[in-house]
Parts: sequence; C-alpha cells; structure tokens
Amino acid sequence: MDYNKCAKEILAAIGGKDNLISGAHCATRLRLVIADNGKVKKSVLENIDGVKGVFEAAGQLQIIIGTGTVNKVYDEFVKLAGISAASKDDVKKAAASKAPWYKKAIKTLGDIFVPIIPAIVATGLLCGLLGGLSKAFPNFANTQIFTLLDMFSNAALTFLPILIAVSAAKIFGANVYLGAVIGMIMIHPNLINAWSVGDGTNLPTLWSWFGAWNIHATGYQGHVIPVVIAVLILSIIEKWLHRHVPEMFDLFVTPLVSVLITGFLTMTVIGPVFSQLETWVLTGAKWLISIPFGIGSFLMGAAYAPTVVAGVHHMYNAIELSMLAANGQNIWMPIATAANVAQGAAALAVGFKTRNKKIKSMALPASLSAFLGITEPAIFGVNLRFVKPLIAGMIGGACGAAVASIMGVYATANGVTGVFGFLITTESFFGYLLTFVVATVVAFVVSWIIYRDKDEEAEEAPEAESSSDDVEVKAAEEYDDSFVYSPLKGKAVLMADVPDETFATDVLGMGAAVDPSEGKVVAPADGEVTTLFDTNHAIGLTLDNGMELLIHVGINTVELNGEGYKSYVSEGDRVTRGQTLITFDIPLIQSKGYKTVTPVIITNPDDFKSIVKAADGDVGFLDKLISTEK
Repeated sequence: MDYNKCAKEILAAIGGKDNLISGAHCATRLRLVIADNGKVKKSVLENIDGVKGVFEAAGQLQIIIGTGTVNKVYDEFVKLAGISAASKDDVKKAAASKAPWYKKAIKTLGDIFVPIIPAIVATGLLCGLLGGLSKAFPNFANTQIFTLLDMFSNAALTFLPILIAVSAAKIFGANVYLGAVIGMIMIHPNLINAWSVGDGTNLPTLWSWFGAWNIHATGYQGHVIPVVIAVLILSIIEKWLHRHVPEMFDLFVTPLVSVLITGFLTMTVIGPVFSQLETWVLTGAKWLISIPFGIGSFLMGAAYAPTVVAGVHHMYNAIELSMLAANGQNIWMPIATAANVAQGAAALAVGFKTRNKKIKSMALPASLSAFLGITEPAIFGVNLRFVKPLIAGMIGGACGAAVASIMGVYATANGVTGVFGFLITTESFFGYLLTFVVATVVAFVVSWIIYRDKDEEAEEAPEAESSSDDVEVKAAEEYDDSFVYSPLKGKAVLMADVPDETFATDVLGMGAAVDPSEGKVVAPADGEVTTLFDTNHAIGLTLDNGMELLIHVGINTVELNGEGYKSYVSEGDRVTRGQTLITFDIPLIQSKGYKTVTPVIITNPDDFKSIVKAADGDVGFLDKLISTEK
C-alpha cells in the first residue's frame, strides 16, 4: 500500500493538522487525540485504503490499520501533520485532559484498580482451584498443603486496602510508602476485623464526636472507596506541605504531619462516611442482580455494552473488588462475560454473513478478541458502526446475564472475562458455561437475522427492483481493454468542459465526462468496488485490467448528503460488466441547483502514455468513451 497516501487521507479526514492534538500508535492502531470530533469524517476514514476500522475509546480516535503497517503509516502521518512522535502514555494524558469531570473520575478509578488486578487474579485463581479440588477430594481441605495454599489464596483480599493505597498514591502523586501506611492504619490489628463484626462482636468506641456520633474501632477490610479518598487527602496535604515547609525541615515535618492529619481524618470522618456510602452502593448492586428470575441481571447485561461505548465501564472494578472483599464472590463478572461474548458473537455473525471483504476482515478477528475479553474492536469496529449487531449483542448479553443470575454464578477474582473466565469460576463451572453458550447463541442468531449488507437491503426495496436492471451485454460483443466504456447513457463531454476546476484541470486524474440522460451508473468492465462514498454520489472501481476509475455523479453533489442517490453494491464487491452500481434522480438533483454532468476519471494516469476522449455526441451504456494507450 501507499503509506504516504494513506496518512495524507487520514489527516484530511480528521480535519487537518489544526484539529490534531496528539498522536501515537500501538501494535495495530493509530491513537489520535482530536480537538473537535465534529470535524472528523468517520465514514471517509472507514473507506480509506488500508484502514480496517475506526472507533473512539478513552477520549482517543483509534484507527485500526494492522500489525507491521501501522508504524509505517504513522511515520508518514507524523511528517505530514508536523507533530513529534508521542508515546501511548502521552496520548492518554492528552485525551484525559479534555474529558469531562465525571469521565476523569471514572478513569482515575480505572488507573488505580487496573494495576492491582494481576494480584487479585493470581489469588482468585488459586481460591477457585482450591474450591474445586475440595469438592472433588473432600479430605484435601484437611491437609497441610491446603492450609498453606489457602493462606496464599486470600492474602491479596486480606490486605487489599494496602494494595489500593499504594496504587492510589502513585496516581495522585503522593509518597507511595506514606500511602501504604494509611492503608495499614485502616486494617491495623488493634481494630476489630470488619469481617467479624457480623458475628456479633462487641464494638468499642474509637472516637466520639461530642458524644453524639460514636466511631467504632472497626477495620476497613472489604472496603475500597474509603482508602482511595484517604490517599487523595494524603496527596493534597503532602503536596501543600512540600510547597510551604522549608527544605531543611521538609524530610521530617511533611511525612509526620501528612500521616497525622490524614490518619485522624480517615479514622474519624472519611472512613465512616464513605464506607457507609460504599455499603449502600454495593447493597444496591447486589439487590439489582438478585431481583427474581434474573430480571435485574437481564437489564444489566443489556446495559453493559452501552457503558463501554460511553467509556464508564471502569467503575465496575470498584464494585467487583468490594464484592470480593466482602465474601469472596464476584457476581458481577458473569454479567460482564455475557455482555462481552455476546458482542463477539454478534460481530462473528456479521463476519460470516457479509459479502464485503473489508467488513469480513474486521469482524472475524474482532469477534475472537471479544471472546477473550477485549470487546472494543468488536463494538467500535463492527457492531456500533452497523447498530443492528450492537442491539443483537445487547439482547444476547441480557439473556446470558439472566442465566448467570438464576444459576448463581460467581467468580473468585476480577479483571478476567470470556474464555479465560473459566479459570476463576471453577466453583460454578457449569453455570458459567451455560451463561457463555446462551449469550453466544442468542446474539449470533439475532445478529444473523437482522443484519443485512447494504446491497441486500437495497435489493429488498420494491422501488429498487424496477430501477436496478443491469444493462444487457451481448456474449459475442467484442471488448477491448484499451478503451473505457461509458458507465452512463447521455452526451460525451470533454473533461476540460466540466464546470468544476478540480475535474477540468485533471487534478484527480484524466478521462472524460457524460451529461446523463438516464439516472443510472453501470460497471464499464469486470472488476472490484474499492471505494463507495456514504452519500452514494461517487464510486471507485479497480478493473481487472488494472485500470482505476472514479465515477463522480454530478458536481458538488456531496452536499446533498445522499438525497436522490441509491447504491446497489458495497466496498469489496466483485462487479461484472453492465451491472448496475448506482441510480440517481436527475430531476431532483437539478431542482436542488446541482449539475449532473458526471466525470469518469482514470486515477492512475501514470500507467498510460495517452488518455483521450473517444466519443462525440450521444453515447449509450457501454459505448466507447475513453481511449487509452499503455
């Protein structure tokens, strides 16, 4: 592919370099931060040669190009845009800076919890495996090795506040060791373990506010948000002290005062208030999921994908960790799995059903990614683009989530969904399997039924049947590939006489034009559709003889936004000579003040010695229009 051309077209489609804040690339995608997303022509981006998909996530415009190619396109893109190469972290920071406050808050939670997920997964996997082994071999629970491994399996959850405090300190810019101290204070052995409170343990008073509000000497095992808020306060106090305390005293004063003030506020205000708020949120989530007959889970399974689209799904990490810390059972994870695999199954149906090679090349790998727990390629690259598959995935996710609720499925960790989720659902393996199957089958079937390629939908329209008859091509008719045959019926026009400077001066290529008398465009020869504008006013073909054609119906007719036009093919389709490609309403277009004269342009003129108009006066469909010499 032409990397420079691809980069140039991408830069133009995003609104030019003035609309670009930052750009980087990963293994498969360009990751761009755009100043004004309203200026981005997404449909144009999707039709650029080399672009396999476009979606927005985490404040970034992500353009899928592919391994081994994206870096070459990026190198050209950087030169054209006049920007310096940036890292993915730089782009993430740039994207975060322009996000609304609530998205910043949710992203911050994600940044805190994501780094500690490996620790939760490791111990959660071990917990699940021990549970499965104990059921299979009852005496195993009485062995020394079980006792030892059981200690390993609950270590991360037992000391979860410390893990969260360290991670939060890194995100908020506080000293990580001071953050760890705050986490330790919140689960200090002198406090009553929060998990034992429900057993009726007497609760001595730790602090009393004027005798009206007694703070109990209870630890914060099983709580998440109070730790985050406490470390946020720590970071604010510590940064203020660093700015105001003289350097010679800073090493002693700042840590001491930071811990004293934060510790006191945490144990007397922050902890009690936010732990109660968190308890209410967790109770509400559990109540929703436990609504009889899986109704609540059904609703959450349907809503999960839209929260991914909105970029607010990271908030579920806090809920999952709270559930794990409370009783070791994450009942939210099966809902996420149902939603994720359903979106993958919906994309898979599109991949199997579509005849469009470009869509197929996006849908099949994207579906596999979703089954492994990464849904963004399927959602943004395929399902959201065509809408109906997204709806099919929501239906499948709802049904799968309802099954999970009814079957009582839960996980022993978080951060893992899809196929790998089987590793953390060993204690409810069959229920998880049924959840997986139901979500997959329902989404696939619904997507298969309701998804249609664009050309199929056109064929089903009654008005299309009478207007899309292909031009009859006689079997014995001689065909000479040194000519371009007219794709329209009308009057041949010199390109220099086309009332548009871009066409008249051969900026886009060389050829001739037709002033049409009938509103139909047919394929002048066998070939493939390489470009189809979403407004259906222009189409690009690569003929089997290597000739590349652009047929542009009318002048400035892009401004009609597709009104009066109908296409009967899609990008990637094979077409045969005489096959109807586009129909258009000449009276309507002219009544809007637009001319219908149609340039037929050879866009690879360098492959030819000469390109001249071969017809005068009237031409019919498939009459000789342009003569070429290689």
